Amino acid sequence: MNPAWPSGRPMDESCWSDAEYCRATENWYCASKTEAESKAFEFGKANGLDVVSACPNLIFGPILQPTANASSLLLAKLLKEGHDLEDNRHHRIVDVRDVAEALVLVYEKPEAQGRYICTSHSVHVKDIVDILKDEYPSYNYPKNFTDGQQKKEMSSEKLQRLGWSYRSLQETLVDSVESYKKAGLLD
Repeated sequence: MNPAWPSGRPMDESCWSDAEYCRATENWYCASKTEAESKAFEFGKANGLDVVSACPNLIFGPILQPTANASSLLLAKLLKEGHDLEDNRHHRIVDVRDVAEALVLVYEKPEAQGRYICTSHSVHVKDIVDILKDEYPSYNYPKNFTDGQQKKEMSSEKLQRLGWSYRSLQETLVDSVESYKKAGLLD
């Protein structure tokens, strides 16, 4: 959430959300995440602690709990609600298992320092629906999509240099849906 970031330049660890912009647009989630991360780094510096952060985007993948979270609700709605027109928003997605592996990696690697962007796939909603339709054709998908938002790429290159890798988007989506079915979220 940084409107001042240069268009066409992939966002990396030097790109922080603009807290004032987040407040002005009432994006309290981004504002709180930005402030918490900033305060953690300030505290670490003031107290001689090494603080390392992993910054994931929209997290999909198998759920552990029997109830929906915000991310699983987003995906479940695409499978069930069948809107005539769906906003073809752009999302940067990462699998929860890949986030867990990233957290272990930045904890265990002594050379890890600072921030790490943790994202793996940059897609529009229609791309997600197309993958899901191939795997699960009988769900009630959106019928049409608005023109897609311009993609704003993010780079996880710094995290990959530590040895991080990620699952395919198809694996993430299929494993998400299977866990939602098991939890009864798609009934």
